[in-house]
Amino acid sequence: MPLSRSRDYMSIGEVLEAVRGDFPEVSISKIRFLETEGLLTPERTPSGYRKFYDNDVARLRYILALQRDQFLPLKVIRERLADGAAGDTPIPQPSLEGELPAPSSAAVAAPTNPVELTRDELQQSSGLSDAELAGLSDFGLLASEGPYDRDDLAAATAARGLFKFGVEPRHLRMYRQFADRETAFFEQIISPVARRRDPDAQREAQSSLVELAELSRRFRDAVLRSALRSLS
Repeated sequence: MPLSRSRDYMSIGEVLEAVRGDFPEVSISKIRFLETEGLLTPERTPSGYRKFYDNDVARLRYILALQRDQFLPLKVIRERLADGAAGDTPIPQPSLEGELPAPSSAAVAAPTNPVELTRDELQQSSGLSDAELAGLSDFGLLASEGPYDRDDLAAATAARGLFKFGVEPRHLRMYRQFADRETAFFEQIISPVARRRDPDAQREAQSSLVELAELSRRFRDAVLRSALRSLS
């Protein structure tokens, strides 16, 4: 609700306070940027101040949720907004297992909505600075140039959150090492079937890979939760 009862709209500062609880990283400059990109179109007072009504705030929440929970670039968000009013669209909810939803096994097999981002789009969507992106590239966690896909954006967004805790790119190198070892492990398991070139064998290998990835994620999450209990 606006801070003043004499009007039915909010100022940009009041909007910031209204959404910051759900989106702690949002800022006035972020809201202004979304307006510059044409994703928000608040009315203006005769003196030039922005007027945000309920539908404007709902639209902002929808945009921020798509960026946070689905890692969508502005181009894709713009297309979704063009398809219908944001106020009539359910806002995605984060996974119960954490703020960032874990990728499904289907996403491991074949993403149905591939995303291609330039370096600038990756930075805008994730909030990474030039130095942070360069650091991730130096340690082999992200390519130095695009195009970047959905997984790159997910990694960049998660890395940006970790950096707030004083983590540095070099500390994240272990995740690449884990992924490489796990990939090699899976390859050993499915290689007897994958070496066969008939279509049925290839489908079986792909299906096995999807199931292995999902089981591994569940096992890894359970082990991590068990280990974290010792810290509480």
